[in-house]
Amino acid sequence: MYEPKMKLSVEQRAILDGKEGAIKAKIMETIVMFGDIFEAPRLVKVAHDEGHLVTSFGIGLLKPLFATMDKLNEAGIKTKGAFTVDPRPLDYENVKCNLLEKLVFSKVLYSQQKRYEAQLMKVGLRDKNAFTCASYLDEVGNIPKHGDILSWAESSAVVYANSVLGARCNRNSGMLDLFGSIIGYVPEFGFITDEGRKASWKVIIKTTAIPEAQILGSAIGMKVMEDVPYIIGLDKFLGTKIDEAAQGYLKDFGAATASNGAVGLYHIDNLTPEAKKFGRELIRKDAREYVIDDAELERVYRSYPVMWKKKDKKGNLVFIGCPHLTLKQINDWTDRIAKGLKETGRKKVLVRTIALTAPDVLDKFRDTPKYQELIATGVKVSSICPLMYTNNPLTKMRRIITSSNKLRTYSIARYYKDAEILDYIVGKAGK
Repeated sequence: MYEPKMKLSVEQRAILDGKEGAIKAKIMETIVMFGDIFEAPRLVKVAHDEGHLVTSFGIGLLKPLFATMDKLNEAGIKTKGAFTVDPRPLDYENVKCNLLEKLVFSKVLYSQQKRYEAQLMKVGLRDKNAFTCASYLDEVGNIPKHGDILSWAESSAVVYANSVLGARCNRNSGMLDLFGSIIGYVPEFGFITDEGRKASWKVIIKTTAIPEAQILGSAIGMKVMEDVPYIIGLDKFLGTKIDEAAQGYLKDFGAATASNGAVGLYHIDNLTPEAKKFGRELIRKDAREYVIDDAELERVYRSYPVMWKKKDKKGNLVFIGCPHLTLKQINDWTDRIAKGLKETGRKKVLVRTIALTAPDVLDKFRDTPKYQELIATGVKVSSICPLMYTNNPLTKMRRIITSSNKLRTYSIARYYKDAEILDYIVGKAGK
């Protein structure tokens, strides 16, 4: 039996000693070993029982994952509260594939998808709509409170929960998120602690207009990597209240910091909760400084490589919404696309375009006239993860355009700004 370095409570020690069964003992051992690696002094109780899992896909090669899930199911073990999980990898109705691509997806890549989803349901998945990377949206409802300790994974969800909601969660990996939700404890280190939430970078925004969220996040992520930035000057554009517009902006900004770097927490002067409460006291005395102006953003944007084999060819597939779009964002895209088509005299977009949003957001969107308005433009709406779609090597034949810096980073998709994508799909530009 593993002998922990950290101090355990009587209850925690009893679980480790097998008083609640061998499976829970193994889960506790894993959590304790993980904490010991980072010299956590103890385990702390998860305050928000609703977990969020990163592993949403049934890749056939993940045999240990399915075997572990079988053991949990056989033992009748469930999470403390219902959980959400990252998006599904496939949606053949709205993100069409040819026969060969379907064969690779269903028989090779995601051959265990149905089995895995059944396992997730048995262990505590909330419902069939619980597949989204943006679980914290109002329509989805997995919203931790300020100060809540979480057992989440998914880099974009963790950075949002830490930064915008003021919850406390480390960047966990797959299975550790589930184990913490089952056992109800996580190790106390990193972003769980007050000290771990202080900023070691002071980022000063000196742009003449609101920066593109995805490019600003990319610039900061690549500069600070896994450190915590304190951002000064962004409130000039976003204001001092996290409204619907700011929510979407910070979602996209944070995802870019987390994927183009490894940021798990940021503070924005006069806007995010801890920055409003503690101000610049959150900045460490030895913090480094990074100034971002228009020229710096343009430099970062121009640095993105074009990884298509035929670089001069036009894009033939557009993904909008990684992370998943908020309801306001998909409404705004509908208005912009409809207006753009009217200006160019066209009825439908020129390129196959997929707008991505959470299932619960999509349900609400479907109940509005804007849904039919968007569908009439030729845009499809889906709730898949575009990263999982690009896992199929055959999809490399598709020249994907996106305004998601996360998708750009993890695939060969080409990045364009939102306005450039709009011009392209409505026929105003020949990218």
